[in-house]
Amino acid sequence: MKQKIDCSVCHSKNCVEVITHTEDIPYFGEIMETVLICGKCGFKHTDIIGLEQKEPCKYSLKVNKSNLNARVVKSQSATIIIPELGLKVEPGSKSQGYVSNVEGVLNRFVDAVKTALEWVEDSEAEKNGKRILEEIEKIKSGDKSVTIIIKDPFGQSIIIHDDVFKEKLSEKELKNLKTGFITIEK
Repeated sequence: MKQKIDCSVCHSKNCVEVITHTEDIPYFGEIMETVLICGKCGFKHTDIIGLEQKEPCKYSLKVNKSNLNARVVKSQSATIIIPELGLKVEPGSKSQGYVSNVEGVLNRFVDAVKTALEWVEDSEAEKNGKRILEEIEKIKSGDKSVTIIIKDPFGQSIIIHDDVFKEKLSEKELKNLKTGFITIEK
């Protein structure tokens, strides 16, 4: 389905093309992908929403050079962790879902660390950021192995590979996970 809406970035009228489609992903289920592209300013936003109700889950994969192409579906509510590098991305109010592979997830971490390095003024933090970038390059070249963990309170994320370890989230893990959604508690 396609439609046009106003741009929330440049405020031009009817210039953002909204494209939505559904797709059935093997081992995962049906998803809806939404893409917004502004023809005026170039703004782009992509989101993936799982359309099936699932149990809270945790996927772990020991990453090495041979499985960098393993499929990763990350929902907007998932947390991704690489414990050996001290990296964690938790969902926020503007968190996006995406379909990628392990190498693509590593590249997203590289981009985030490079962005952080542009803003850091602390030499120790800069040193740590550069070390993380070096470690990620070692992973991609096969000189290092780490674990990628995806925790999803709504069960709409997955790592697809024969060596993946899937388990149910414990009540404690579930309670401590951020969802990216605003909730009001009485």
